[in-house]
Amino acid sequence: MDFFVFFTYILGGTFITLAVTAIALPMGLIFGIMFALVRVYGGKKLSALAAIYSTVMRGIPPIVLLFILYFIVAGTINISAFWAGSIALGIISSSYQMEIFRGAIQSVSGGQEIAGRAIGLTRMQTIRYITLPQALRIAIPPWSNEASTVIKDSSLVYAIGVAEILRRAQMIGARSYQMLLAFTIAALIYFVLVFVTNRGLDWVERRTRIPSM
Repeated sequence: MDFFVFFTYILGGTFITLAVTAIALPMGLIFGIMFALVRVYGGKKLSALAAIYSTVMRGIPPIVLLFILYFIVAGTINISAFWAGSIALGIISSSYQMEIFRGAIQSVSGGQEIAGRAIGLTRMQTIRYITLPQALRIAIPPWSNEASTVIKDSSLVYAIGVAEILRRAQMIGARSYQMLLAFTIAALIYFVLVFVTNRGLDWVERRTRIPSM
């Protein structure tokens, strides 16, 4: 009976966990691709700025940036704990996704860009229609790892009071003095979320794999 009660209560935080992930991961994807393009094609100065951004953001623990946004920035622009946590994770994720897509773009043969220019495509058209579609497919395996990381890192928002899976596990465990059961259930839910995500992205990879690669 305890297990069912605990599981039902903790599972109620899954929506918040998925909502944080649904904001942070696409945010990281959009900015990661943009910064990767700047890193590869932006020239020395812009490329250097993108590299600095990547190095700094990957060197900051996510919880530190989360606290900065919530306790300092949020006091100025009035954003909720949920949005502060989601944005912080999105910023950190963008730096990792930038490196994923940078590597994927650079792995596409330069000869294909030359061929695209030879048939009359502009540089932007070559990137859009030839390089980027291939790079996105190549990036799926490492991107699935980043997706798993963001799902797990979403647990950090419990530190600022957001009632996601870990926060609910901590609350019900503290009330019942059964912390082991509560955190075991939380771990099981996180495992299922990550497992389903990885299997889904494996399917996408198989469906979109470039035959010659």
